Amino acid sequence: MTAQHTDGQLVVRIRDGDLEALGELYERYKTQVYRTALAITHEKQTAEDILQEAFLRVYNYADCIDETVPLGPWLYRVTVNLAYSWASRFKRWLRVLQELFDRWTSPTQWDPELRTEQRERQQVLQQAIDALSPPHRVVIVLHYLEGLSLREIAYATGVPEGTVKSRLHYARKNLRAAILEQDYRLVPEVAYDFT
Repeated sequence: MTAQHTDGQLVVRIRDGDLEALGELYERYKTQVYRTALAITHEKQTAEDILQEAFLRVYNYADCIDETVPLGPWLYRVTVNLAYSWASRFKRWLRVLQELFDRWTSPTQWDPELRTEQRERQQVLQQAIDALSPPHRVVIVLHYLEGLSLREIAYATGVPEGTVKSRLHYARKNLRAAILEQDYRLVPEVAYDFT
């Protein structure tokens, strides 16, 4: 039944006070919202709080949501804004999830030597990402972890698409340089694919 309803239809139903419609949207988007919040805040409880707050905003602002477009980009924008608010309130910089590293490196099954090498690569990558400025971290997370397009990231962050492209370019460049500086033995084009 959920697959039959568009985001817009569900938003219209929410405007009429239909909590089941909110539940359908929650089920549809909860994983993406939670993962994005967790990738930015690196705090499970905070990510859960942001998830709840994002859907409270869907309910409270249903009258302002454009039902003719998918809800996903709007939710990403709300999630990013909530996460930024959290970061500034608690003066914590953004950190990236272990899942991000798992996507960028291949699993090493049972070879202890390869596992050790993978952990070292992950540490180098995490340190490099942690060294990025918050705007650069956000575009890396949204692009590589969430798979958003430049246009979707622009909408989610509230900056022009050209700015997103520029931030992504400089973030990749800085990651490569930081990785080479931290561990000259790794070949970034093989170990870390930022293309």
